Amino acid sequence: MKVCEEYFGTARQSGTSHAVFKTPWPGDPRVNIQNDKGKANQVLKAIEKLHEGKNAN
Repeated sequence: MKVCEEYFGTARQSGTSHAVFKTPWPGDPRVNIQNDKGKANQVLKAIEKLHEGKNAN
């Protein structure tokens, strides 16, 4: 949760078993994580994509 908040800001949805974060690119502009026993694959892919965009500039 803290990693997502650092990269993507405050979750636009939380309080349930999921937290949803908005990302800065079109297409699938969100990262959805689970509070308990969730996997970090989606978070890691989103952070990699964010870094690729910064390296392209």
